[in-house]
Amino acid sequence: MATRGTSAVTPAAGSGGGVGTRIARLALVLALAAVGAVPATAADGGASRVPMPAVAVSAPGQCVEETRFMRRNHLELLKHHRDRTVREGVRTTQHSLANCVACHAGRETGRVTGSSDAFCEGCHRYAAVKLDCFECHTDRRAAGLATNAVAPAGAPR
Repeated sequence: MATRGTSAVTPAAGSGGGVGTRIARLALVLALAAVGAVPATAADGGASRVPMPAVAVSAPGQCVEETRFMRRNHLELLKHHRDRTVREGVRTTQHSLANCVACHAGRETGRVTGSSDAFCEGCHRYAAVKLDCFECHTDRRAAGLATNAVAPAGAPR
């Protein structure tokens, strides 16, 4: 059935379709296998063959939000805080990056990056997510916020 200048690809008898059909079927099988085999996110906690990173919180106590919520939403909280600070001039400590670093920096290093067991870097490596906050911001705990990151009521923020 080929016309001049073109060629027709005719599937072999019993092959179930041409190359394009076979590739599409393979892609569908792989996609279905991936959806069934992998939990939605690491934060959802499902069974995983890869162990969760072991990160220690250097300032024990209650975080500003629940752990599951923070795993899933911390970037949105940081972006919202940034936008309010930069665009509206509102400065608070509850969801500030400096407050996060003050509580989560390692006791020995005072940093949230620098090793696979550092608080931020450990989780971002696990999730294969680029950690670019600290290209501009410091990853070290401020001297005055070493043990209690939340400023006392009435203190300048």
